[in-house]
Amino acid sequence: MNDFDFLTGVWDVANHRRTDFLDPDSAWEDFPGVSTASRHFGGGANFDEIAFPTKGTSGLTLRLYDRAREEWSLYWSSSATGVLFPPVTGRFTGGTGIFHGEDSYEGKPVTARFVWSGITTDAARWEQSFSVDGGGTWLSNWVMELTRR
Repeated sequence: MNDFDFLTGVWDVANHRRTDFLDPDSAWEDFPGVSTASRHFGGGANFDEIAFPTKGTSGLTLRLYDRAREEWSLYWSSSATGVLFPPVTGRFTGGTGIFHGEDSYEGKPVTARFVWSGITTDAARWEQSFSVDGGGTWLSNWVMELTRR
C-alpha cells in the first residue's frame, strides 16, 4: 500500500506517443499534459486527472490496492471515449511498478503493460507497451515523463 503516494500533487507531463500503438514503424508525436493526483483510503487508493491541452482531451486513472492480494488495479478512462478500460494489475518491486492486463486496440486483442520507474520526489516515468502474442514481445507505444510542478 502507499506505493502511489509519490504521485500526489501537480505534475507537468511530457508525452511521447506512437500514432499507431501496434505499428513499430509509426511516427511518434510529442505533446504536453498536466496531471493532478490525490491520495485516498490512507494510501490504498489514488486518483489522478490529466489534461492534454493541445489535444483538447483529458483522462483519469483510479488506482486501488487490494490488501488480500497485495496488488494494485489501475483503471483508465479518456474524455475522448467516456469508456472505462479494463484494469491492469500488479505491484511495485525494488521501486519499479509493473502492471499487466488484457485489452483490445482497434478491435485486436492485446496484453497491456504499464511500467512506473525512475521515481523520485520530483520526477517519474510511465511507459505503456502492448503485446499481440501474449507477452512474448512488446511494443512500447506511450511514454510519459513527469516533473513535479
